[in-house]
Amino acid sequence: MFQVRLHGRGGQGVVTAAEMLSIAGFSEGKHAQAFPSFGSERTGAPVVSFCRLDDKEIRRREPILEPDCLIIQDPTLFHALDVFQGLKPDGYVLINSTKDWHELGITDRIAHLPQAHVVGINASALARKHVGRPVPNAALLGGFAAITGEIHLDAVEKAIATKFDGSIAEGNIAAARAAHAAALGMELSDA
Repeated sequence: MFQVRLHGRGGQGVVTAAEMLSIAGFSEGKHAQAFPSFGSERTGAPVVSFCRLDDKEIRRREPILEPDCLIIQDPTLFHALDVFQGLKPDGYVLINSTKDWHELGITDRIAHLPQAHVVGINASALARKHVGRPVPNAALLGGFAAITGEIHLDAVEKAIATKFDGSIAEGNIAAARAAHAAALGMELSDA
C-alpha cells in the first residue's frame, strides 16, 4: 500500500487533490481511498487530506500516520505543524516551492531521505499561468506522478478531466504536465 498525506491551507484544493489522486489510481486499476481531516473549516486554516493506493482492497480507514509521500501545498506550514511526522525513511516529499531547503528551514528534516525523493515545484505559479488562479493541487499531482511512479501522468490528466470541465480542466492539465516535466528536470516549451 502506498500512502500519501497532503498538507495545505483551506482554499488550496487539498481535499480535491486527494480525490483526484484516488481517481487517477482507480483509472489505472488500483484500489484507492481519499478522505480529509478538518480543523476549523475556513480559508487559510491548515487542512490535511489523505490518499491510499493499493493493488488490493483497502480496509483501513484511519488517518495516515506513516506516509510514503508528503505533498506540501503551503510551505509556511513547516513552522506551524510537524508535517514530517511519521514519514517513512525512504519517503517522498513534494513541496510547492522553489526555495532551497535551508531557506525553508527543513534541511535537517529531509537529510536522511534519498536526494531524488525531495522535490520543489512552483505549482502555484504554474496554476496561475495555466488556470489563472494560484491553486497548486493539480500541478502537484503531475509532480507526484513524476517522482514516485505510483501513477502515470495520463491518469492524472484523466482525473483532472473528471473533476473539472472546459478551460479549467485544460488549464489544470497543462499545469500538471508542466509540473511533471519540472519534477523530471525538464522544461516544456509552453510551460
